[in-house]
Formats: sequence, structure tokens, C-alpha cells
Amino acid sequence: MNYKNFPMVSKVIFGRGSFNQVNDVLAPKRLGIHSPFIFLIDDVFKGNSWLTSRISLAYDDRIIFVSTKEEPKTAQVDDLVEDIILKGKERPSGIIGIGGGSILDLTKAVSIMLTNDGLAEDYQGWDLVKNPAIYHVGVPTLSGTGAEVSRTAVLTGPEKKLGINSDFTPFDQVILDSKLTRGVSKEQWFYTGMDCYIHCVESLTGTYLNAFSQSYGNMALELCKEIFLDDKLSEEEAQEKLMMASWHGGMSIVYSQVGVAHALSYGLSYLLGTKHGIGNCIVFNHLEEFYPEGVKIFKEMLAKHHISLPQGVCAHLSDSEFDIMIDVALGLEPLWENAIGIDWKKTITREKLKSLYQRM
Repeated sequence: MNYKNFPMVSKVIFGRGSFNQVNDVLAPKRLGIHSPFIFLIDDVFKGNSWLTSRISLAYDDRIIFVSTKEEPKTAQVDDLVEDIILKGKERPSGIIGIGGGSILDLTKAVSIMLTNDGLAEDYQGWDLVKNPAIYHVGVPTLSGTGAEVSRTAVLTGPEKKLGINSDFTPFDQVILDSKLTRGVSKEQWFYTGMDCYIHCVESLTGTYLNAFSQSYGNMALELCKEIFLDDKLSEEEAQEKLMMASWHGGMSIVYSQVGVAHALSYGLSYLLGTKHGIGNCIVFNHLEEFYPEGVKIFKEMLAKHHISLPQGVCAHLSDSEFDIMIDVALGLEPLWENAIGIDWKKTITREKLKSLYQRM
């Protein structure tokens, strides 16, 4: 048997206030005075001097504020790469992403596309990247997606929603500072946290499960239950534990995969632009058939935190629109194989997926 030799994040700093060390971390990586560090920052932090004042810009360094109102797109990556190349004298010393999963995925993709020819959409898939990415750093300000540790940069392209999955995708450095997650709305906190919870359920019940995935998945799942069902944690403890749940949840799918919820959620996102976290929740709420225990606990979490999910998001779609979502979902074959097994096509039919979408 051939065992896949997966890369991991080589360096990580963890602790409240650790973002204050960002300049010390970056300084040894500067290639020259005309090789800037480019900071891609979620534009919700525009005007937030509490965060930006900690970044010491020098020489040609730049901050680019990026909107995350929509899911990250391949065209957005191409535009950022073109902007960086046209305004720079030399290749950047590094790309630093500060934000939630969308920003982290954009950062990973931009760092890859600065060293690889063509368009970002050309690399949607598995192991298509030929050249190592430039140095890239992830600083999550939301916890749950696992984007800080994963080997994929999930993007919506002109034809599909699919990640750039490669050995060159993972960050070279991650800074985990739970102080950066304060001020997140309750809904955003819940939806992003549920992305982690759903990762774990899909990984732990999948056919790809192994001891590596199981150990990380179990840890993240127990943390999620503690965070979202217990009342004993302080706000700071909950922030730190969710940050670690996100990390472990991301690690749980390094050697396995996600499953039904993510496959269907990608279809929603591609057609309707539904944000990933809430999309997973909308889908998972209807998946008792596949994850009975996981969905039962999920509904307890929904009730405890008084979260009302959108209803009827697919109520007015045409047959052709359903077909678009179904095509996107069926294209994610590794997810279905993990969830159902190698014979998944016998039960996961177009009619089956349409009936699931119609419930949403």
C-alpha cells in the first residue's frame, strides 16, 4: 500500500496576545527592501487600529483589505495576484492572511498563484500545483473552518466550487491568538463553530477513518460539545478551546475527508452564494439519515443558542438550477466515497440529491 506523505504547518504560535509577535516572526523572512510583505485582511477590520497598529509596515509592504461578503472566487485570486505583481518591483517576501476561512483560503491560493502560471481555476482539484508557493502566514480571526491547518484553498470557479488541494497549500506559519476572535457576532460564532463540529462528525463516521483522523476528530468533537452545550466556560476559555477545536478538526480530515453535508453545501454555495458555515448548517439539519446522532446533538445546540436557520432556500428553484447544484455536489467524489463507500453511486442518485435539496 502507498501511504500519502501529507505536509503540515511547520510553525505555529498559540496564546492570547501572540499576534503582537507578528513583526518578529516576519523579519527574518524578508528577502529584500523591494520584496514586500502583503497583508490580506478582512475588511471588517478596516479602521480597526487595535489590530492594524500591531503591524509594522516597512519599505514596500502593503495592507490590502478584502471583502468577504461573498465566498472566495478564483477570479478574486487572479485579481489579487495581478494587483500584487503590477504594483511590486520584486516578488513578495510573503503573504499574510488575517481573517476567517475565506481570507485564509484566498491567502493560500494567492501564494500559490504567484509562483504558478495560468489562472486559479486551472488548479482546482487534487495535486495539480507544480511549484512551491511563496512564504505564507495564516492568522485566523474566526474559529471553526480549519482553514489554518488544511491543505486546501476552497474557491468558487466559473464551473465548480472546489479547493486547490496540494502539498504546497498549507501555511508555513500560523499564529493562533484567541483575542482576535472577540467581537464576533453570535450567529457567526455559531455557524463557523458548527463547520468544525460537522467536519468531525463526517470524519469520524466516514469509511476513510483511521487512528490518525480519529484521535484528532474525537478531541475536536469533545471540545465542540463542551463549548456549545455546557455553561461552565468563561468567554476567554471558550474562545481558546474553539480555536483548538478548529485546529484539531482541520487535522482530523488531513488523513480522511468530509462528507455529505460539505458536498451538498458546496452546491448551495456555488448556485446561491450561501456562505460556507451557514450552508453546512442548513444542509446538516436535514441529514438524520446519514448522521443520526450528529444531527440530534446539532439540533440541541441550535435550540440552546436560539439559532433560527433560514428555511425554504431552495423553494423557488427551477429544475435546471437544481441540476447545477447536483452537478457540483456529485463532482466531489472523494467526499461521497468517504461518507457512503466505494459503491456510493448506487444510492446517491440525482433524484436522491434533488429530494434532499428540496427539503432545504
